[in-house]
Amino acid sequence: MLNQEKINELRQQVIPHQQLFISGKWQPATSGATIDIISPIDGKLITTAADAGADDVDQAVAAARNVFDEGSWSKAAPAERKRVMHKIADLIQQHAMELAVLGVRDNGTEIGMAIKAEPGSASATFRFYAETADKVYGEIAPTDPSVLGLIHREPVGVVAAIVPWNFPLMIAAWKVAPAIAMGNSVVLKPSETASLSLLKLAEICSEAGLPDGVFNVITGQGAVSGEALGLHNDVDVMVFTGSGMIGRKLLEYSARSNLKRVYLELGGKSPNIVFADAEDLKKAAMVSAMGIFRDSGQVCVAGSRLLVQQSVKDEFIDHLQAAAEKLVVGDPLDLGNEVGAINNARQLKQNLGFVDTALSEGARLVTGGKQILQESGGYFMSPTIFGDVTPDMTLAREEVFGPVLGVMSFEDEAEAVHIANDSNYGLAAAVWTGNLSRAHRMIRAIKAGVVHVNTYGGPDVTVPLGGVKQSGNGVDKSMHALDKYTDFKTAWIQL
Repeated sequence: MLNQEKINELRQQVIPHQQLFISGKWQPATSGATIDIISPIDGKLITTAADAGADDVDQAVAAARNVFDEGSWSKAAPAERKRVMHKIADLIQQHAMELAVLGVRDNGTEIGMAIKAEPGSASATFRFYAETADKVYGEIAPTDPSVLGLIHREPVGVVAAIVPWNFPLMIAAWKVAPAIAMGNSVVLKPSETASLSLLKLAEICSEAGLPDGVFNVITGQGAVSGEALGLHNDVDVMVFTGSGMIGRKLLEYSARSNLKRVYLELGGKSPNIVFADAEDLKKAAMVSAMGIFRDSGQVCVAGSRLLVQQSVKDEFIDHLQAAAEKLVVGDPLDLGNEVGAINNARQLKQNLGFVDTALSEGARLVTGGKQILQESGGYFMSPTIFGDVTPDMTLAREEVFGPVLGVMSFEDEAEAVHIANDSNYGLAAAVWTGNLSRAHRMIRAIKAGVVHVNTYGGPDVTVPLGGVKQSGNGVDKSMHALDKYTDFKTAWIQL
């Protein structure tokens, strides 16, 4: 249960300078360089962190490789890996409030969402993959009786993971937990603007008994430490969640180095499709509002393209506007607020730039479109809705990653599918309809990794999250994520 008094107490805690976590030890960057950690709540400095360079990346990768080759984790009994991972999950739960408040101070997510999406999700993810450690079997191939064909799964070795600032703990868990469950070692690089909860996770993993070097955390600039990881010849697999621009660079780094496998989740421009036969338009509007405005729209799967059937468009926009204008935006550590801060000043400026572009291209501003609460010193923006958006407009084609929604209309199912698929992205989608047959037709027709029906958001760790087209490759979550962190080896035995 969230408690405002406890939140306020944790908010006031002094955060010391953060160091790199390599081979179970805290150490400064080799160069001594640091980066400032600015809170989006008030724009003030809350601490500093080590700014890792290529030499530090070399140390972290070497630590990961050494412990992998030594075998204390990679060759440990699966039941032992399971035990340690359950302990990690227990400690995340034990420190849930501290982790959530620490993360909110760092990235601005509203605390009501953060407590569930960050420590809540992370502990569940570690627990889920802990249970896979001793339940993933090899296979016996259906060969001729004179041959025995065995298919083994082996850990890949060293995994480099780069995660974004919107849900750092949740997304890191999606990558770290399956990787270590399979016996790999990990070097994790958080975003420059959201690293504090992941440094705390390193402390938790060490306390839980994870051998030194299995999990390393390096903070720093993506253009330096991220590039060094991407180019490193001793990294076997790289996993990344973030922008398409950086994803392309990581693929390039792979080609320039050792051809490491690179798995990418690159965001989306997800269509949220409302048919006139949806059973409750008001409820659909309320859920759709949260599908774009929660965490100030800083969600990869956010329903940022709203497609509404023409016959109910005006009614639906009225419901949507009412829902958006009721949302209370403000200090994300205040339980009375429903929407928090934009993560950083550059992102806020980019969001407002999309508003200007939408207006210049002829879209109609329904509500919002402004920076608010400037007196706080933080980065806040009102939930923003544009009507009269057409599929060729910038707002319909480019990911904003902010609380900005574009509304388009369609006449029939075929047009809805055409508009929905007319995008470079294919991460998520939603369909609101009371017609079961239509729902199944739309699921098949829409090109996306996740299709919600009569809801938006909520899939847990039991199902995969992955994109098609320029939304990436591979999946996070579910048993299917394990394939990224294992190599298949065939044994062909003549009997």
